[in-house]
Amino acid sequence: MESGIGKPDPLEIRVEDLHKSFGSNLVLRGINLTVPRGEMIAIVGGSGSGKTVLLQHLIGHLSPDEGNVSIADHEIPGSPLVDLSTLDDEGMDQLRIHWAVVFQGNGLLSGTVEYNISLALEWVKGLDDNEAHQRARSAVEAVGLNPDEILDKSREELSGGMAKRVAIARAIALKPLLIFYDEPTTGLDPENAQLIQDLIFKTHQAEVEGGRRTSLIITHDKDLLRRLEPRVVMLHEGIVCFDGSYELFQRSDSPAVRPYFDSMPILQHRVVPAAARGTN
Repeated sequence: MESGIGKPDPLEIRVEDLHKSFGSNLVLRGINLTVPRGEMIAIVGGSGSGKTVLLQHLIGHLSPDEGNVSIADHEIPGSPLVDLSTLDDEGMDQLRIHWAVVFQGNGLLSGTVEYNISLALEWVKGLDDNEAHQRARSAVEAVGLNPDEILDKSREELSGGMAKRVAIARAIALKPLLIFYDEPTTGLDPENAQLIQDLIFKTHQAEVEGGRRTSLIITHDKDLLRRLEPRVVMLHEGIVCFDGSYELFQRSDSPAVRPYFDSMPILQHRVVPAAARGTN
């Protein structure tokens, strides 16, 4: 991807020779990955391929056994890459000011929709109550919900599709430069899945202060790949086995890619347990 004639885009993420084991289970076996700023990238792969473990490294919840993960620091002019292993908690918090994560189970807290959206706005962005309220209203409108009807609803009153939209509204409200989605459409019916796909695209394309937004999506959703046309990176047995366009991905006859591609609809439509749809 180019940002000018002969000038490559600056990087938002760089992963170098990433290894991770849990006891005798070697999950990541040398992941190398670069993500230019402003790119939309989908990470795919079967169960046990290492997608979730990679994501946990990218958001700083796990540390590598070998290799390193570097992410752009948008608090510094020029947004240089910084190795996560060199940062203390304060340094990680500085990076995360510009991130948002949409978890597979939505990660909604007990309480109202407004509480879920406003909490991070007040604690992370330093907004006062009125500013947070107005930002929350704008965010739920952006995902197609009526703030007068939804802001006072509790987590337990939300349907699966509605909860997913609230989770995305919470992310949008933070105005992040980097947004991570963990299986954002898994378990949703086709109508809600398409709505979420459209929201991801709209959110990625929206203007954001400080530069272009980068979107990284963990997914099994073949329709999302077809409609949004992100760069596709497939993990298999802890390594990158494919990196390219959806068009090339669907045509691949690789013995790793083909069986997974054919099984994607089954993986995509598995039911997410109700207990995982929110966390206290």
